[in-house]
Amino acid sequence: MDFFKGLFRFVFSKTFLIQLVIAITMIVILCFVALQWLESSTNHDQRIVVPSLSKKTLDEVKAILEEKDLRFEVQDSANFNSQYPRYSVIEQNPAAGNKVKENRKIYVTLNPSGYRKIEVPDVIRKTRRQVEPRLVALGFKIGTITYKPDPSDQVLQLRHKGKNLKPGDKLMKTSTIDLVIGDRSGNLRLSSDN
Repeated sequence: MDFFKGLFRFVFSKTFLIQLVIAITMIVILCFVALQWLESSTNHDQRIVVPSLSKKTLDEVKAILEEKDLRFEVQDSANFNSQYPRYSVIEQNPAAGNKVKENRKIYVTLNPSGYRKIEVPDVIRKTRRQVEPRLVALGFKIGTITYKPDPSDQVLQLRHKGKNLKPGDKLMKTSTIDLVIGDRSGNLRLSSDN
């Protein structure tokens, strides 16, 4: 019982209350200092607006992002887009206008040097109605149509810039392919352009 009386007197003594106030004040000050340090070291309120990198070369991207304390990483190239210069940025993540922290990595996708090459399919001795949609679906353009005497009305040859093509040859996507078609009527029709 004497123990509790002594404890009670100590807890409500002036010395203990002063010590308690000093301890609480120190804890509050330490917490405040720690939070301020964390906020400044993590750039909590600092935000950088992501610039537009569209149509910029890698050298331009590097200069722009270094100036803003940002980094970048190139992702795989996309399909060629003729509206953008070769090897320029066609996509970025995060997008322009977003706010990010210092040293954030911006992911960029580059426009390749040109269209990819596509294999010419085996369409010889197929009808024009079969051949044209297939070539267009692959990304080719249909050029001049010429006719040649033949017992069938099928495609006899494919040509690109005057040279004969064979199945398996590779051409850039959007290349123009000319068709030579058989004319079994014997009335050689005039060449036509599509």
